[in-house]
Amino acid sequence: MEWVKALHVISVLAWMAGLMYLPRLFVYHADVPVGSDQSETFKIMERRLYRGITTPAMIATWVFGLWLAFGYGLVDFSQGWMWLKALMVILLSGVHGFFGSLLRKFQTDSNTHTSRFFRQINEIPFVIAIVIVVAVIVRPF
Repeated sequence: MEWVKALHVISVLAWMAGLMYLPRLFVYHADVPVGSDQSETFKIMERRLYRGITTPAMIATWVFGLWLAFGYGLVDFSQGWMWLKALMVILLSGVHGFFGSLLRKFQTDSNTHTSRFFRQINEIPFVIAIVIVVAVIVRPF
């Protein structure tokens, strides 16, 4: 069980790193001309980050988290903190999907958002992570 916990935490760290770095790449990508060498480099970086690190880390996070919850029975679903955590993980997965849709727009040179927009959404994954950590560690309800 300790190995599964460790793998879960490692997966979460990799997933969060990807979700926090990808919008920063979008910030810089939005400011370069479409079709430029810089734009093409950003496309490669974004695609590799999303498909090679962030998405596999999300899948691993879910697999190890569900394994802990149901394989070892570590979760008491009668407690409110667990439902808050579950809701936030689902929301974070939705953010992941939203970032994927933004990635596809950059890949097809059809992005319409400004770098300011990407700066604003950059903090969303971290705010969700704060709620998850507080729910799990403090267990406020």
